[in-house]
Amino acid sequence: MDFTELTLRIISTFLFLLFLTRIMGRKELRQLTFFNFVSGIAIGSIAASLVVNQNLDIWAGIYALSAWAILTIIMGVIDIKSKKAREVIQGQPAILIKQGKIMENELRKARLDIDALHALLRKKNVFSVTDVDYAIFETDGTLSVMKNEDKQTLTKGDMHLKVVKTEPFPIATEVISDGKINNSNLSKLNLDQNWLEQQLKRTGVNDISDIFFAEIQKDGTLYIDIRDDGISKQ
Repeated sequence: MDFTELTLRIISTFLFLLFLTRIMGRKELRQLTFFNFVSGIAIGSIAASLVVNQNLDIWAGIYALSAWAILTIIMGVIDIKSKKAREVIQGQPAILIKQGKIMENELRKARLDIDALHALLRKKNVFSVTDVDYAIFETDGTLSVMKNEDKQTLTKGDMHLKVVKTEPFPIATEVISDGKINNSNLSKLNLDQNWLEQQLKRTGVNDISDIFFAEIQKDGTLYIDIRDDGISKQ
């Protein structure tokens, strides 16, 4: 392969990759799921082969890149449209610490040991498990931490609090996603579908399919996001 052909391959591959990144969307590295990461590596490997492998026809390489990008886009659309498919592709967040207790089974499912958990906590400036109320291992590999109330950072609003309110629920909990009720989460909160429907009617919502997302807050209030209207209710 002479330098003219090599230069042509480099320029064409660079421009085509730039085009693909524009149509495939973009995420920060910390937001990438395992599927996104593997897909990115695969596209990079195909692009590298297209540049240096003279046995690979340039049009065959572009076709391979295009096909892989299209499959990735299709999977992304399915991921957005279907919650079940999203759970298969990305997995589900795992509660590693619940009300100050380490969930050993969830740790094993996440392929983590106690040292790895401590390392993730330290990145959140938490140096003792006793300071943690909840810790959730997200699908992108990050750890979300809710500290115990006496360990949380004091805010300006806290300075004016005279009465400490008792929260009926330990953590904000999803109860509707993509227009479908999460009966499992309702059951964990000792609530049922009738209670949820009554709360929705009070806010003027009569059809659950109109709701994109709803979440019960720690204080018992219901956060509602109406589908496709950009307006939230509470």
